[in-house]
Amino acid sequence: MFVNLKEIPMKTSQILEQIGIPRHKLYYLEQKGYIAPKRIPIGDLEAREYSELDARKIALIWKYLKKGFKHKAAYQKAMEDLDGKSVQKGRAI
Repeated sequence: MFVNLKEIPMKTSQILEQIGIPRHKLYYLEQKGYIAPKRIPIGDLEAREYSELDARKIALIWKYLKKGFKHKAAYQKAMEDLDGKSVQKGRAI
């Protein structure tokens, strides 16, 4: 699975295509507060724009959901992964 996280911001269709998460799962993550895409008014509708961090969270959460974790546990595991990566990036080599 290739996820191009450098395209900022990403549209919903890009997230769905690149990460492979179903739309209803993506919107559920937003409803639960696990992600917070920016909402852009377009006439009577709103488009969502996802940051690089949102895309990383979604990809990690989806990885754990596919492994059978419940949503809350998948979110917690994803945050642990993100925290671990940010700590590793900050270390002096």
